[in-house]
Amino acid sequence: MLDETQSIIESSLAFLGDNHLLAAILIIFSSFVIAWLMSRYVITLLEKLASKTKWHLDDRLIGELRRPLFNTVLILGLASATVILRLPEGVQSTITSVLQTLAILVWTLFALRFIPVLMRRLAVPDRAPAVVNSQTVPLFQNVTNIAVLVLSVYYIFSSWHVDMTAWLASAGIMGIAVAFAAKDTLANLFSGVFILADRPYEIGNFVVLGTGERGEVTHIGMRSTRLLTRDDIEITVPNSIMGNTTIVNESGGPHEKFRIRVQVGVAYGTDIDEVRETLLAVAAREEYVCDEPEPRVRFRRFGASGLDFELLCWIDEPVLSGRVIDILNSSVYKQFQASRIEIPYAKRDIYVKELPPS
Repeated sequence: MLDETQSIIESSLAFLGDNHLLAAILIIFSSFVIAWLMSRYVITLLEKLASKTKWHLDDRLIGELRRPLFNTVLILGLASATVILRLPEGVQSTITSVLQTLAILVWTLFALRFIPVLMRRLAVPDRAPAVVNSQTVPLFQNVTNIAVLVLSVYYIFSSWHVDMTAWLASAGIMGIAVAFAAKDTLANLFSGVFILADRPYEIGNFVVLGTGERGEVTHIGMRSTRLLTRDDIEITVPNSIMGNTTIVNESGGPHEKFRIRVQVGVAYGTDIDEVRETLLAVAAREEYVCDEPEPRVRFRRFGASGLDFELLCWIDEPVLSGRVIDILNSSVYKQFQASRIEIPYAKRDIYVKELPPS
């Protein structure tokens, strides 16, 4: 390959005769001129064309390409110049490896600069895939940067004719060992990615876990999720548990409104229509109760001691449920007392068959 390249260059510069040094200088100067023309005119023209498109990513891409293309053309010119000089094989091999290393570093720096731009663009809400969002961008950016650096190191060693087979085998064995040692951490990490991508809950939502904990989601990280309970106690739950348990999102659904239930019993013989009207009147007077959907009353069952009713109301936020239930219970009790509606309680009649002898 080197001989073919050398013959092509020599045939192109045959008019210079055997003056290899002058030919090398001419090649380096020509590469500089070509690089300058590409940077000054070609890239500028591409930038103007990109500015007419609706995308902004192509503008950044072309802007970032200016420097690596300039440096790559210069490196190619230097490589061609060293070929025409007919240097000793050892020196030529060393210079070629150095130039290949420089080219790899140039494009590695370009990739490391462009990856954050690409990730931020993918995280735009109206265009982002489900997996890539503002929360997962740091993870994907770090993983991509590591992949670019690993590939760069591999090709740099290859340019110096270093066999990487043993290194790759050692890295594979080490990776397996690390995976086994950090399996819990990796489980939390992958679960965190899936949670951020699937979004079963978001920051500010009120959730109830399968184990009974209830609280507001205050933080969703790569390793854990944090809940703030109504007692102002923060609970940190590993993402591997969050990804494998039943979660009731009280703030989910088509809207954040939350339905509460007030259960009350009345004595047998009570006018059930009056009970229904009383409960609806109590709900209508409460400012926290939503007008839409409207409150409703359900006659649930014939209980052992009375008739069981349930008042169903909607409130704006799940966090208000405890407060509103307290207010409604107090109002229902007072209104029942005013209307002489009896709330039954368990009664037991004891019959004495006979008295013991005195």
